[in-house]
Amino acid sequence: MVFLLILLIIIGIIAFKTIKIVKQSEVYIIERLGKFHKVADAGLTIIIPFMDQVRSVVSLKQQTMDVPPQGVITQDNVTITIDTVVFYKITDPAKAVYEIQSLKKGIEYLAITTIRDIVGKMDLDQTFSSRDAINDKLRAILDEATDQWGCKVDRVEIKDITPPADIRDAMEKQMNAERNKRALILQAEGERQSAITIAEGQKEAAILQADADREARIRRATGEADAIKKVADAKAKEIELVYGALKAAKPDEKIVQLKSLEALKEIANGEANKVFIPFEATSALSSLGSIKEIMKDK
Repeated sequence: MVFLLILLIIIGIIAFKTIKIVKQSEVYIIERLGKFHKVADAGLTIIIPFMDQVRSVVSLKQQTMDVPPQGVITQDNVTITIDTVVFYKITDPAKAVYEIQSLKKGIEYLAITTIRDIVGKMDLDQTFSSRDAINDKLRAILDEATDQWGCKVDRVEIKDITPPADIRDAMEKQMNAERNKRALILQAEGERQSAITIAEGQKEAAILQADADREARIRRATGEADAIKKVADAKAKEIELVYGALKAAKPDEKIVQLKSLEALKEIANGEANKVFIPFEATSALSSLGSIKEIMKDK
């Protein structure tokens, strides 16, 4: 009974050593007598106990590695701290196990040295404005260098760039100055545009007012001309009627002289301060004097 129990235990140990179940997205590196034998994919794998052994379990998933923050000196001698993360995937498990002692350490050290080399050729402003360029260069260099380790670097991202405290203060002051400058420029531009708009409005108003005054003067002059013309036409008709009446009545010399005196009265009522009396009017005046004397005698 004891022998049977020991036999079952031995059979169990042998089965445990022989049957291996590999999970999805993983592979086993199998060695036989200390030498690489095969890569066991996902599923059931049978190995020879005490001859084969599992050297390493390698994940085929995309993995991330957070590179510790590193102090880097820029081209203009400013020390900044850069925090980086690397995304990679193992494409050849055997190389990842046998070509390098520690794949993660190798990627980490390579990322650190590459970052220092790239950022050391840039000034501080370029490091902030060229993150995408730094990421692309770093990824290309790491991908090429880790290809011999059976690894492919898919992405490299700079999580944070931290300058010294005094540099941050100076940058904040500069940013505030730039914002104030842009605000003043926008305000000045707005005032300028407002002044231009007001001036254009005043100009258009002055032009419209001048056009209105000109139109008013033209209409006033036209009205005055029409009035003068109507008065002249009325005077002409009046003269024509008087002349026609006198012609029809066949006036004698006395009536003509009397009309001359009436015209002389109208002339004297004018603005002129000198009046020239025609010679013909003097005879009429003398006749009027004679008539006056006769009336006094009577």
